[in-house]
Parts: sequence; C-alpha cells; structure tokens
Amino acid sequence: MQGPAVFMDGTTEDQAQELRIYFKSLGAEISEEKSPRGIEDDLHKIIGVCDACFKEGNEAEIETILNDIVSIMILVPTERAENIVLAFCEKLTKAPGYKLGLVCLKALWLLFQSLPEDSSMRYHVYYHLVQIARNVDQVKAVYNGVDQLKQQFATCPPANEQMQKLLRLLHEVLLGCKQGEQAAAVMVELLGTYTSENASAAREDAQRCILAALADPNTFLLDPLLALKPVRFLEGELIHDLLLIFVQEKLPAYLEFHKDHKEFVESNLGLNHEQNMKKMRLLTFMQLAETNPEMSFQTIQNELQIEEDKVESFIIDVLKTKLVRARMDQAGRKVLVSSTMHRTFGRPQWLQLRDLLAAWKTNLSGVQDGMKSVAAAQMELVAAKSKAPAVH
Repeated sequence: MQGPAVFMDGTTEDQAQELRIYFKSLGAEISEEKSPRGIEDDLHKIIGVCDACFKEGNEAEIETILNDIVSIMILVPTERAENIVLAFCEKLTKAPGYKLGLVCLKALWLLFQSLPEDSSMRYHVYYHLVQIARNVDQVKAVYNGVDQLKQQFATCPPANEQMQKLLRLLHEVLLGCKQGEQAAAVMVELLGTYTSENASAAREDAQRCILAALADPNTFLLDPLLALKPVRFLEGELIHDLLLIFVQEKLPAYLEFHKDHKEFVESNLGLNHEQNMKKMRLLTFMQLAETNPEMSFQTIQNELQIEEDKVESFIIDVLKTKLVRARMDQAGRKVLVSSTMHRTFGRPQWLQLRDLLAAWKTNLSGVQDGMKSVAAAQMELVAAKSKAPAVH
C-alpha cells in the first residue's frame, strides 16, 4: 500500500508529471517523463492507467488523485477534450465495489459541475454519472426530475437522439430503483420527443412505456398515455387494446382479454396475471365509486369477483392507496365514499368540474352577501348606540 499522494504546485505539465510518477510507483505501465506532444497526450496516458489506484489506494487518496486529473482536464479546450473526457468516464464507470463507486461518482460530478454550461461534453459526463449512480444506488443524488434535467442542459441542449438515449437510461434506472412515478414521467417525456412524422420509429419506446405503466403496482392514472403520438400509432394492436382496458374498462373485460390472449399477456409481455387482477380490481372499484357513494359488501364481492371473507381487507388496501376517500361501515356491511380519483378525465369530467365550480361560486356569493348583511347590521347597531341618550 502506497502512502498518500502529494502533488506539487506548478504548471499543468508539472502536475501531470507528478501523476505519471505516482502511477508508475503503483506498477502501472507509464513513463515518468512528460510527453513531448503536450498535456493532452499526458492526460491520455494518465487516464489509461488511472484505475491502478483502485487497487492500491484508500478512498480519500483515490478521490484526491481523480480530482487532480479533473483539475487538469477542464483546462483542455472543449473541441479537443472529447476523447479524454469519454475515456475518463469509461474508466470510472468500471470501478468495482460500492465505496469506489461513490468516490468515482463524486469525481465525475465535480467534472460535470466544472465544465462550462455551454460545453457539449456535459451531456456525456451526465450520462455516465447516471450509470455510476445506478451501480451505487444513488440516483437521487444526480436526478431530481424532468424539469431539473432540462435545466441542466438549458444552455447547451443535447441532440434529440442523445436526449432520447439518456431518457431511456433514466427510465431503466428509475424502474430498477422502484421509482415508478418518476420512471413514468421520464417515459412520457421520451415519447414527447417524437413527432407525427417519426412517431412510427418510437414503436419500441411506446410499447416499453405501456408495459412499464401496466406492470407498476403504483401507477393507476393511465389515461394520459393515450394522447401520446407514439402510443396512438399502436392503435389496433393487442398491447393498445390491453391499455384501453386498464384505462376505461372493468375487471370482466380484462378477464375476457386474458382468456383469449393469455400467452401474449404472460409470455410476450411478461406481465403477472395476479398483479394485473389486483390493479384491475382497484381500478374497477374507483370507477364504481364515481357513481355509487354507497356500496354494499355484496356489490363489491360480485363486481370484483372476490371471496366474502376478503372484502374488508380489499377495502383497506384501497384506502391505503388514497385513490378513494371512504369510510367502511362494518356493521352495515357497506362502504360510504366521499371522493375518488377519476380513471379518465374527458368531457363528462370537465362538465362535472364546471358544475362544481359554478356551485362553489354561487355558495361564495351567498356567503359574501350574508357577511355584508351582518356587517351592515353591526354598523346600524353601533350607530344606534352612539345616538342613544346617556343614562345617569
């Protein structure tokens, strides 16, 4: 084990030579002498062997080494830095183990933050940051939502194909971290990068989007997917038919589809039939709750095709999702619904919302008029008291 690396102050060429000497001392195949072709060639050589410190150094020392490399790298003009930056990123993404991964994540984040905002290399660094973050389960450290992602590249947006590649990676990583809601938002953003002209090219992404939404146990609002151009391109295909069932149909429709296309659902798509049943029961209950503020246990048992002794546990599961606000009357064997999230939001829902807002406006006007009357009565009372003769 080598002692801590100490680098002298000086020119970038001197710092690069100190790095050469350090890696040479670790047994790396590198010369201690400066390259006659300049600092860029020095960096190529240093980065080529920088993983030697992964085996020999402790985490603090490795972080110092990598940060020194970054401090030299950011001085190379952008137009000549691409190969150097990419080589460095590739080395760091291959760092073994959790602790080394964290060190590399910090070093690459330093590089990302140090690059000018108009540098096209920031995209490549960020892409590798996401890969390392996945390896060490630190995705939240580098990704905080689609809006933040766009802000990162506001000055120098990546090419459309590059952004699509990054969004696919983020979707995969977020799903792996069980961040279903974030993953869905990323996929919607990805599908939004396609136009009517190239929507047919998004076929695989659209299918992946639908599949992820159906498989995620916490995704229930599926209606917005139908408006996406790449998803609309799949109309008439089985996967689109299945999506429509989850958007607007009840449990019997899914059971009929599964009976006719069992192999497609379970083998081709890899969906779990029992999980599909559970989601469809929840969605069916939500739809029933829209028009039935009071439901008997018997109705729930019949509509959702569950056993009598499992009705109460099902209702408890529904209430945990907070999709429906209700109270269970065990003695009366019924459920009293106060509100529910709509599965779809079309013209009927807009009309209902309009009526609610109109009623709310009328009620507010009534309250306002009532308050004016109260205020006027108070003013009259005060005026009457002021005019009354004093009693001695």
